[in-house]
Amino acid sequence: MLQDAVRSFVQTFSREYRRFLWRSIILAVGLLVALGIGSYYALTYFVSLQWDWANVTLDILAAVGIFAGAVFLVPPVTSLIAGLFVDEVAEQVEANEFNDIQVGRALPAGRALVLSLRFFGLTLAVNLVALLLLLVPGVNIVVFYVANGYLLGREYFQLAALRFRTEDEAALVRRHHGLAVFAAGMIIALVVSVPILNLITPIFATIFMVRLHKRLTRSRSYAAARRGSSPANGTGPK
Repeated sequence: MLQDAVRSFVQTFSREYRRFLWRSIILAVGLLVALGIGSYYALTYFVSLQWDWANVTLDILAAVGIFAGAVFLVPPVTSLIAGLFVDEVAEQVEANEFNDIQVGRALPAGRALVLSLRFFGLTLAVNLVALLLLLVPGVNIVVFYVANGYLLGREYFQLAALRFRTEDEAALVRRHHGLAVFAAGMIIALVVSVPILNLITPIFATIFMVRLHKRLTRSRSYAAARRGSSPANGTGPK
């Protein structure tokens, strides 16, 4: 898995993926800046103090708080952007590295939008909780990594799996390889936690999870298990 992660990280900056990377970074930065400016002006507009020094102090605290908050907003923002590029990036990985296997199919636009918005909402809620716990030493870090590791691993793996499977089958595969998917999600969460570098998350995570999904499922069929029988022994799951 670590080898897959390193290869995916290096590939993220390669020429064949650079156009996706730059588009993703520009959109992420633009959205974060827009959210930051909007939050700053909303706060300073609705909160006005009597003394000039107090207003200056409020401005400084607001700027620092918004910058800190931006770190926690990167996971949901990049998850929203991922929906715009996941199929193009995944198809590139499948065609280049798994040319012995048919490339997957893109999700219908409507379903892809629903999944992206759900992904965004879940990660936003979790990271808002982590942000509220910012003043509790240690706890917010644990919440940030564990929750994002779970969510990022689950959702990016699911997006990769859905190119080849139904939603039920994709969920079954994810649960069957739950520990590996969570470990991969923790690697993605580590990248997300590094300022500036976290802007590569949508491209890196997609490349990584497409490769992981292929490696984990190449020699196993889950269709029979979904119908209630195990491919290995012909019996139902226990």
